[in-house]
Amino acid sequence: QVQLVESGGGLVQAGGSLRLSCAASGRTFSSYDMGWFRQAPGKEREFVAHINWSGGSTYYADSVKGRFTISRDNAKNTVGLQMNSLKPEDTAVYICAAGLHSGLTYGLRYLPAYYSSWGQGTQVTVSS
Repeated sequence: QVQLVESGGGLVQAGGSLRLSCAASGRTFSSYDMGWFRQAPGKEREFVAHINWSGGSTYYADSVKGRFTISRDNAKNTVGLQMNSLKPEDTAVYICAAGLHSGLTYGLRYLPAYYSSWGQGTQVTVSS
């Protein structure tokens, strides 16, 4: 229903910042809630941040709250993730995800199963 392509990953020193971007294709982009997940080698996919269809509500994992900011521009079909004060434990492949908004399952928006479309991911490496 929607194709997602991430960009902006790279190498950064601890304490530095990166901004990730997710470009979406599809006429119904504004109907989707969007999320960012990350996956480190040997670990399960981990929820990072969520933003609802309008951008009016956001939700963050405790591990990134206060450091990361999720945003979206429905006119440009993009979702951003501003990452500040990066730590080595933030090192992972960061993956953009989309899921049609549902009031019935909105409380589960931190779970991968909430999302129906996934990007390929972009590598973020934070050095100490």
